[in-house]
Amino acid sequence: MKNVIIGTAGHIDHGKSTLIKALTGRETDRLKEEKNRGISIELGFTYFDLPSGKRAGIIDVPGHEKFIKNMLAGVVGMDMVVLVIAADEGVMPQTKEHLDILNILKVKNGIIALTKVDMVDKEWIKLVREDTEEYIKGTFLEGSPIVEVSSISKIGIKKIIEEIDKMANSLKDISAKGIARVPIDRAFTLKGFGTIITGTQLSGKINVGDEMEIFPKEKICRVRSIQVHGEDMKITYPGQRVAINITGIKKSHIDRGDVMGPVDSMLPTMMLDVKLELLKDSPRIIENRNRVRLYLGTKEILCRVILLDRDMLLPGESCYAQLRLEDKTVASQGDRFIIRFYSPMVTIGGGEILDSNPPKRKRFNKEILKEFGIKEKGDNEDIIESVIKRNSDKFPLLSYISSQTLLIEEELIDILKILIEKNVIIIFDDIKNTYVIHMEYFMEVSKKIIDYIKKYHEKYPLRQGISKEELRSRFLSNATINISDKFFEKMNKQNKIEQKREYICLKGFKVKYKGIYLEIKENLEQIYKSFGYCPKNRDEILAEVRYNKDDVEEVLLAMILEGTLVSIKEDMIMHKDFYKSAIKELKYVINNDGFITVGQFRDYLKTNRKYAIYLLEHFDSKKITVRDGNKRILYKKD
Repeated sequence: MKNVIIGTAGHIDHGKSTLIKALTGRETDRLKEEKNRGISIELGFTYFDLPSGKRAGIIDVPGHEKFIKNMLAGVVGMDMVVLVIAADEGVMPQTKEHLDILNILKVKNGIIALTKVDMVDKEWIKLVREDTEEYIKGTFLEGSPIVEVSSISKIGIKKIIEEIDKMANSLKDISAKGIARVPIDRAFTLKGFGTIITGTQLSGKINVGDEMEIFPKEKICRVRSIQVHGEDMKITYPGQRVAINITGIKKSHIDRGDVMGPVDSMLPTMMLDVKLELLKDSPRIIENRNRVRLYLGTKEILCRVILLDRDMLLPGESCYAQLRLEDKTVASQGDRFIIRFYSPMVTIGGGEILDSNPPKRKRFNKEILKEFGIKEKGDNEDIIESVIKRNSDKFPLLSYISSQTLLIEEELIDILKILIEKNVIIIFDDIKNTYVIHMEYFMEVSKKIIDYIKKYHEKYPLRQGISKEELRSRFLSNATINISDKFFEKMNKQNKIEQKREYICLKGFKVKYKGIYLEIKENLEQIYKSFGYCPKNRDEILAEVRYNKDDVEEVLLAMILEGTLVSIKEDMIMHKDFYKSAIKELKYVINNDGFITVGQFRDYLKTNRKYAIYLLEHFDSKKITVRDGNKRILYKKD
């Protein structure tokens, strides 16, 4: 059975609750105070079946100005609204405020119920009807059906049901794509069941047994059972009024305004980027840093308005702003909201969320304002690109991008494929996770790395390159080691750099000895060749060579890196010719005798015992030999 959510709106005592009782046979006022005072204070919920077979859930909202925040909590997820206007009074202050709220929230479908028609004459009804038609011009209700009803004598009840059914059949089905979200409007405990939350499901699917999270409190729970209009369900869909029995969390830990969603699917925030609109007849203006009341989903939060493109927002104007909240919440790009002045509490405007987890914004920044323009268009491809672009320096995971856009990863991947084809983004796959960065960020960081290596080559012309670890810590600190390696590989494929062991240099770079460096190299090579298998230690060499110590160190390091000299141990460096010869002698002896001892090796090389031990230990570390007691044998691979 398909479901549709209907909300009521209108001034206090215009007959909203009585109309609902006439439609459904049930009362929505459940509190003792509501029944005693004859007014709705809290939200009321019930349902009835339409002639077409759809089940219509009805949300009864309070009409009194003191309970506007309760009314706002009920507007979330409405498919259509019935604006109730009493024929004996016509349009009243709360009629106007409710209609302003519905317009700001972009409710698109509605019917006007002209109630209490049995209490006035036909001429008066005609005047009220004309006044109502004039009043709704320019709103989403312009041209909507106006049905004359009396809930007591049942005049027009059949007609309004027909109009609701007709409108319900014209509504498009809500897609079940996206991450499941249920803004909570009520939490209570039922004996034998435990904690139950209720709300209108905005998106996604929820199954019995699902592990869920209550945001922004970040409390984990599990779905024990689900009901939709009193019927048990195994799975729920967007647009349904749900009552969910959850385990793992107490009712005292849940507040109206919290949101249920899959674990880690949303990120709590203290700031929101928004497109802000002020009502044409707003009694107040907004100045930068004004304190206001924000109504988002079923939550009320105090916040400061930071105007990003002006100093003052006048009635009828719109602008980009950042809301800095006094409490955490969760939201999604595209969510609508209402703002009311801090004091006196009057509705002054509202708008649309452009970014639900932004950094602190600077005012009058042209690049930021340009980015907001893209987000305002609401194209998923542009939105995802914007999120990736802004977060590339953090090397965001797919799961993070999903939490920012509230798209499930399967939907996200389809859009990422398009962006990859357009060469807009780059994806790096790790063993467990997928990271995404923007191409502009890759090019920007690549240029910085190349410039840094270029300066490094100029400063150290004899070094093969700079260590990967230094580049990683300086430019890619937020990337894992595996991902930074893939970043370098990407640069290498683009012929920007090349890698030599753990060093990175510019493409085509070669060490060239010139001037004094060439003299030192020739001198050192001659010295080490003369030492053969009995080299002096490093300090003795530095003392013997009559050149600048730093220059000698540079050349020595370069010769080791290029392989002309081999570092056996910290104080033992050998020329490559003698190193290769030592390996040849070693293998010759072992192949003939089956093993070699330190003494044998010393005698064959005509060196001393210390250098023979150093060499054999070095060959062990290089897996050329293996120690077997006091002997060495050749290393054999498994």
